[in-house]
Amino acid sequence: MKTAAPTPRNHGLDTLRALAIVLVVLHHYVLFVSRADTFGWVGRIGWVGVDLFFALSGYLIGNQIFGALRSEAGFSLPRFYARRLLRTLPNFYVVLALYYLWPWFRHGAPLLPVWKFLTFTQNINLTPGTAFSHAWSLCIEEQFYMLLPALALLLAVLRLPLRWAWGVVALAFAAGMAVRYQVWNTVYEQGWYYKYIYYSSLCRFDELVAGVALAVLKNYHVRAWRGLTAHGNLALAAGSVVLGAAFWLFLREREALPITVLGFPLLALGFALLILAALGDKSILRSVRIPGAASLALWSYAIYLTHKQLGILARDPLEQAGYGPESLMAIGLVMAASVLSGWLLYRVVETPFMKLRERWVPTNFSKA
Repeated sequence: MKTAAPTPRNHGLDTLRALAIVLVVLHHYVLFVSRADTFGWVGRIGWVGVDLFFALSGYLIGNQIFGALRSEAGFSLPRFYARRLLRTLPNFYVVLALYYLWPWFRHGAPLLPVWKFLTFTQNINLTPGTAFSHAWSLCIEEQFYMLLPALALLLAVLRLPLRWAWGVVALAFAAGMAVRYQVWNTVYEQGWYYKYIYYSSLCRFDELVAGVALAVLKNYHVRAWRGLTAHGNLALAAGSVVLGAAFWLFLREREALPITVLGFPLLALGFALLILAALGDKSILRSVRIPGAASLALWSYAIYLTHKQLGILARDPLEQAGYGPESLMAIGLVMAASVLSGWLLYRVVETPFMKLRERWVPTNFSKA
């Protein structure tokens, strides 16, 4: 079977992925370890790291699918699913087993039925405070992995004009805003925002769609793509301004109706512009290599799975040893443990399965 040539790493995408995991780790430290304003506004807004991951996934997965569809080899849906599952499931299953087989690990938090995790429906009507709650974003990503390639293949088989793809993108953004508006106006109960909006698949796909839109642009509008990527630094500046406005709005009144409806598309636009900058010719984001960013990017999935619970488990022992959660020692130890655990999971579990993937299903192409 023909194996695709390895793609050189993009420093800009590595930087964005590293930034995403750093933001998430800092945010979870504030929420579950220090329970204070430890990192200022950065810690409070750190939840947007998940949205950055969504935008990156939308672009990277969309680019794989559309690139294969446009190639002579064609796109294989079974091989795509096999490659995705071999990439995401092993790490996930190992961490899930820790929660279910080792009660100490969940630190007394209630655990949902295992079938909700295995079917990636745990995020639906999720109540905050349950064990492994941060798997909600993985559920949305897995749902996306199942839906997007099937939809793209359907549009290709039906030979529909390209405007249909852009129609679906526009409809998705409109539907997300409409659903959030409707939910905001009809649901009122304790924790409603997280349960019915923040964790909801129907309310949180804006950034995924924005990433897919970039992939459509790259693969089907080559001239426009070249023109846009020729101005990477301009995209970086524009994305920074858009994200600055979005962060300011969310920090002011996160659960207000206008921000709930329009804030996520604004984040999607800002992160799409940053990804465009990372892919742009001669852009600062692409050309500057930040030490350690590539490693953090490589281990980011494993770090995401393990870091939150490690911080929760470390809090009391560190405090008993005289290191409060806001001390530099506690912060440094928890951050180091998060990176170390992610590296270990990556080396012991993820790497062997990635090697098996390259042997069994090296590409998404239909033809060998």
